[in-house]
Amino acid sequence: MEVILKQDIKNLGEKDDVVKVKPGYGRNFLIPQGFAALATVSARKVLAENLKQAQFKQEKIRKDADAIAARLEGIVLSIGAKAGETGKIFGAINTIQIADALKKEGFDVDRRRITFDAEPKFVGDYTANLNLHKEVKVKVPFTVVAE
Repeated sequence: MEVILKQDIKNLGEKDDVVKVKPGYGRNFLIPQGFAALATVSARKVLAENLKQAQFKQEKIRKDADAIAARLEGIVLSIGAKAGETGKIFGAINTIQIADALKKEGFDVDRRRITFDAEPKFVGDYTANLNLHKEVKVKVPFTVVAE
């Protein structure tokens, strides 16, 4: 069964992608929740026209993401956290703290577009992955320091 995604779904596809899914998953979950629509001939024509009109807008968004990525190249963030004597921090550093640190540097990045290679639970150096666009991904190093 083929469906057209109405929004990004992790491990399945991006918005406006035509993906093949099992019939039960499409009929019982994706379509009733409003995450997808059935990929009929007329729906594909409407999708093609919408994609054609949105292409110019997407190019502008991609250029903006490239500009932000270029400015982010030399940035190293420092995140303060309470830590014990062994270097283990109380709690964990999360994406909200990274987004706030980026905002202080002048970058407005949505916290949902930030992921980690390894969960920062100790004092040290880590890397945050920023998905600015489906084609533009940036790795930003950050240091967790004890307060």
